[in-house]
This record gives sequence, structure tokens and C-alpha cells, in this order.
Amino acid sequence: MQHLHNNRLFLFRLKFRLLRVLFQQNRLFVSLLPTSFFWCAWNFGRFYNSINEQIRDKEVRLIDAAGNQVGVVPTSQALEQAEKANLDLVKIAPNAVPPVCRIMDYGKFRFEQSKREKEAKKSQKIIKIKEIKLGLNIDIHDFETKVRHAERFVADGDRVKVFIRFRGRELGHPELGQDTMKRFADACSEFASVDKPAKMEGRTMQMFLVPKKN
Repeated sequence: MQHLHNNRLFLFRLKFRLLRVLFQQNRLFVSLLPTSFFWCAWNFGRFYNSINEQIRDKEVRLIDAAGNQVGVVPTSQALEQAEKANLDLVKIAPNAVPPVCRIMDYGKFRFEQSKREKEAKKSQKIIKIKEIKLGLNIDIHDFETKVRHAERFVADGDRVKVFIRFRGRELGHPELGQDTMKRFADACSEFASVDKPAKMEGRTMQMFLVPKKN
């Protein structure tokens, strides 16, 4: 893991040096680079911890492998303690004065960190928006089918966008759309609540339903 980290750091520094050369030779080329490249360059330290010999500070506030506060010590001494324990010295708070370093198994730390991030992503509920299209002259069977669809969608925890698209002379009768929307909301009232009431936007009237809170 440390070897991989060193390789990434080396490649990034190499690319940045190349950028400096290009900047000196051709300012136009640099002006065409995306802003995200420069953002990554300046924030690189936020994504990778400095470890072992990469730590150039004269002294650090040290935390040992057991989590005990050792205090402020020369970096060379902190490195010696890490080496004796066959572990890594990792800078965990680079902006502190002096920076805070901890003795740990960096490979294990990165593995557990990656595992926690994956678990956090799995636990995040992604709320989707499902759409249901109604018509001003929708028949009763179609209407009931749409209600069942809405019930299935909210049962999955999704929001439901219900909309009516007006055509021609229908635009002169928005009240018919309001009546249809109210009828649909009432039919769904046992399992859904109106999050956003029916509203006309251009040629489309829409409202949003969400799962009903117990």
C-alpha cells in the first residue's frame, strides 16, 4: 500500500513539473486546461496522507499505536518509534501546529477507510422520481391502473411526479386538470401525501406525491 501511495505521489509530481515547463513555453496551452486540474493540484494533500519519509516537518505531535498522546517530538524520533514498532508514521492533521502524526498500519488504515466508505454508500437511500402521466379524459380503468402504479412506487420509497400535458383548446380549461389531479391525490391519500400541489408550468400541469408518514 505504501509503495502504491509513493508511486501515485511520484506520478503526480512529475505531471505537475511537466505543467510548469509547458507554462513557461506556452501560456495559451495552460489557459485551455480545465479548472478541475488546478483544483486537484492544490487539494492533492486532502486525499492522500503524508507518511514516513514524506513528512518533512521538524517536529510533530505524536500519537502512538495504542492511541496515547506522546506529545511534541522531533520527526526523526517519531520515525524511529514507528520503525521499531514495524508500523508507519502517518500525518493525520496536517494543518495543526505542529502537525499531528499517528503510528499505525497505514495499509490496514486505508483498507478499513475504503471499507467504511463503501458501507456508507450502500446505506444511502437513493430516492428516485417516477412519472405518471394522466389525461383530462382518462377512463376509470386507466385511472385505477395509474393509482396502483403510484402505490407501488411510493412503497419503494420513491417520489411520484404526476403530470398532465395540455393540447390545443385544453389550455383554456386548467380547472379540468386541477379536478383530475385532486381526484388522483384523493385516490392515493391512503398511502401517499401531496409534496407539491398541482401547478401549471407552460403546457404541463404537475404535482408530486411522497410516501405517507406513519
